[in-house]
Amino acid sequence: MKPSRSWAPLLALCTWLLAAFACAMFAAAPAGAQGVVDAMRGPTPVANETKAPILYPTENKDIRRTRNYTMQPPTIPHKIDGYQLDKDFNRCMFCHARTRTEETQAIPVSITHYMDRDNNVLADVSPRRYFCTQCHVPQADAKPLVGNNFVDVETMLKRKPGAKSAGK
Repeated sequence: MKPSRSWAPLLALCTWLLAAFACAMFAAAPAGAQGVVDAMRGPTPVANETKAPILYPTENKDIRRTRNYTMQPPTIPHKIDGYQLDKDFNRCMFCHARTRTEETQAIPVSITHYMDRDNNVLADVSPRRYFCTQCHVPQADAKPLVGNNFVDVETMLKRKPGAKSAGK
């Protein structure tokens, strides 16, 4: 559809206002700013590379952590540095395969890892469950980046009706 002549002045005015707004936005940038800055990157401009964060040591306590919700994947309680985990070999299964757990005393992987999408039980780990670190992660020995006032369901059920959480 072709705009009629009565719309032409309105379109020109809108174009002019949009151009004026864009000019005002660029003029409002601080004098020392170099490019666009992203809030997640801090003062480093988007075009520049940020300094890598500190890598904290991985916990190696071999303890089972309490899970916070149903079906939460357990965390990895030991170091996995240098573990081969690719399409050719899965180092995790060296200890956690159901056939090796008596020898290694490791916790066997869940039966759900041996099921396909239609819940058919397979002889080996399902390809969709083969790469362990998609869900299971080692824990760094570092202080939390943000506060957490998570309350698990058992604690919530023990509260008196109408009681508010500690963080709210």
